[in-house]
Amino acid sequence: MIGSVINASAVLIGGVVGAALGTRLPERLRTAMPMTFGAASMAMGVVLIVRVETIGVMVISLLLGAILGELIYLERGIGAVAEALNSLLARYLPKPKDLSNEAFLEKYVAITVLFCASGTGIFGAMQEGMTGDPSILIAKSSLDLLTAGIFATSLGFAVAAICIPQIIVLLGLTYGAIFIVPIMTTAMNHNFSAVGGALMLATGFRICGIKSFPVANMLPALLFAMPVTALWGYIF
Repeated sequence: MIGSVINASAVLIGGVVGAALGTRLPERLRTAMPMTFGAASMAMGVVLIVRVETIGVMVISLLLGAILGELIYLERGIGAVAEALNSLLARYLPKPKDLSNEAFLEKYVAITVLFCASGTGIFGAMQEGMTGDPSILIAKSSLDLLTAGIFATSLGFAVAAICIPQIIVLLGLTYGAIFIVPIMTTAMNHNFSAVGGALMLATGFRICGIKSFPVANMLPALLFAMPVTALWGYIF
């Protein structure tokens, strides 16, 4: 579970350093880093998508996952939980004076979802639990370190506190995925990776501002990847 610990530590360190630097960080750097994070997420997504065993399984899983996520308003629910946690943290962590309460809350909820419920993080945690490979989370950590630092220059030390719910979510997913290993086949692993790659690609588009995919609502696709693979193999 080293990947989850490294990822949360990166957000903590980035948040503290970014808040300490404040506006002393050049504006061009604060703009470029999130874009770089988005491009890296898209690149990692493409690498994983090409591993797909059955393209039909990936498409069906994404469709079913998106339908389920939209029906249960998953992204709205995650946002509501993040908002409740942020309201609690606001009692102890000051917010920057140059931001209104609404502006602060809007940005803070967005990055909480980004760090705790992104397709990259959830897929990386489950991947580590099933295969023992923390490379996705470690690669994400180097980007999260910079991203947390960039956002903390405007949102303050509250960004560092996101590491608490983040590590709880990531460790829970990693530990839960361990129980999937005994029933996992090579085809399941490849198709699961491809679905995760598609989510990472969508996350990158969203971060770069190219297209605002409802990534949180697409997360259930990861749950469908393996059973759909098994059903596909049974039928065909």
